[in-house]
Amino acid sequence: MNDDDYIPVTYEDCERISGPFFHGTKASVDVGTELVAGYMSNFHDGRVMNNIYFTALVDTAAWGAELASAFVGGEERGHIYVVEPLGPFEDDPNVTNKRFPGNVTQSYRTRYPLRVVDELTDWEGHSPKVLKDMLDRLALLREQGLDVIED
Repeated sequence: MNDDDYIPVTYEDCERISGPFFHGTKASVDVGTELVAGYMSNFHDGRVMNNIYFTALVDTAAWGAELASAFVGGEERGHIYVVEPLGPFEDDPNVTNKRFPGNVTQSYRTRYPLRVVDELTDWEGHSPKVLKDMLDRLALLREQGLDVIED
């Protein structure tokens, strides 16, 4: 895909993107729960998030679940929920058009709730080495002041 082929996902035209959608987190919640923005970040201490993030790819959600759990020193791998956006959404600017053109992680964000419709329990996580390598890369970015989240 080249830059000319990518059509950004915006609040105005997000209906063309269909799920299923997934949200990876350290939190354990029930089906029917509405996940909302306005809570502390899983990745930055003391930061309240204006958006809630989700993806159309299980692997991307797995990273969210595993990293959120690892950042709090959790022994569990986290949870992946199947979610339904209850309002419009847009591309996640933190990953869209960064290392690769477009939104290859199929990551989105919204200021509206996400309703949990199911939990995936049979997802495959990353190996301990791959997870450690990612945590080390994120720690280096933090040391360099480059772990900015555009929220």
